[in-house]
Amino acid sequence: MTSGLLIESFADFARSKNIDRPTMIAILEEVFRTMIRKKYGTDENFDVIINAESGDLEMWRTREIVDDDSEDIWDYDKIPLAEARKIQDDFEVGEQVAEEVKLEDFGRRVVQTARQTLIQRIKDMEKELLYQKYKDQVGDLVSAEVYQLLKHEIILVDSENNELSLPRTEQIPKDRYRKGEAVKAVIKSVEMLNGTPKIMLSRTSPVFLERLFEIEVPEIYDGLISIRKIVREPGERAKVAVESYDDRIDPVGACVGMKGSRIHGIVRELGNENIDVINYTENLELLISRALSPAKISSMQIDRETKRVSVFLKPDQVSLAIGKGGQNIKLAGRLVDMEIDVFRDNEGQEDDEDVDLMEFSDEIDEWMIDELRKVGLDTAKSVLALSREELVRRTDLEEDTVEEILNILKQEFE
Repeated sequence: MTSGLLIESFADFARSKNIDRPTMIAILEEVFRTMIRKKYGTDENFDVIINAESGDLEMWRTREIVDDDSEDIWDYDKIPLAEARKIQDDFEVGEQVAEEVKLEDFGRRVVQTARQTLIQRIKDMEKELLYQKYKDQVGDLVSAEVYQLLKHEIILVDSENNELSLPRTEQIPKDRYRKGEAVKAVIKSVEMLNGTPKIMLSRTSPVFLERLFEIEVPEIYDGLISIRKIVREPGERAKVAVESYDDRIDPVGACVGMKGSRIHGIVRELGNENIDVINYTENLELLISRALSPAKISSMQIDRETKRVSVFLKPDQVSLAIGKGGQNIKLAGRLVDMEIDVFRDNEGQEDDEDVDLMEFSDEIDEWMIDELRKVGLDTAKSVLALSREELVRRTDLEEDTVEEILNILKQEFE
């Protein structure tokens, strides 16, 4: 392979990978200098001249002429007079000899190795450029096309055919994908694994929901409304605390839109995830009350040191506060960064026949009672009002344990 063909084929490949000309020439020169070092031991007295456009390559070796009997004749930058006169018969001691080195002088195998090295260098550079590009975009929203469906992840490709990964753990449980389908996600992380950039996407991150709000709500994008915090159970429920910097703008109304026009698009994108938009306030009691919406709280006791709050609700509001599978109370607690305990407020409607669960502490372990109280069940009748299946679903108690508790409580009223 001639130098022209080698450089031309490399230049075409480099251009197809969007490698700029100075970088391309620097890579070429380094590869040729590596070849020189392997053959001559050094490249210090060599000049490498490359014209990537024309494919021209010139390599010149410069040495100083010394007397044939000189001790310096073995130095890399010296040449004996007799050898110099074979190149040009009128050379004299002390003059410089510039000798052109041809690519063919290195042998076919070395040239082929150089070609492979050039291609590998471009591929390595392409990986580095890809890493640098996406490393600066962590947290940004991207749209990519589904390329391959695997067991633990989905491989997507962007507009430049770069591969992105959407792991199963970062997918919304209700999501179903087809090859060629466009998918929105945020860039969660970018890291190098064995020299190859791994670009990880997420649809379960709160940041993904935040980016969707920025698209749908111009006031958020413009900075008039701020998202203070987002908590999610992906695909099920989310709570978004928003605050307006303009008294004339209702942050909740702006986010929801006329007849829900703005939030509907977000809900659809998230597989019908139920989104509660809450007006943020520095008043902790008011924020807790809003976080537990749609339940109406009768009263509450806040312990800021232990970061626990006891909320008291009318019996018909308890299930609303807890929510399906305990989602509402769990998300509310994460939103306000406190542990929320729910209690029934029976004031004005005392049931003389009902018994507080703590009265059974000699028969039922206290940790079991605590589990029941966490979901708003603090009296015997409030527990008996629910089926065994419902109690298992709402609490972290095993079915046998629930059965044992129900038997103990039933005996009290028999």
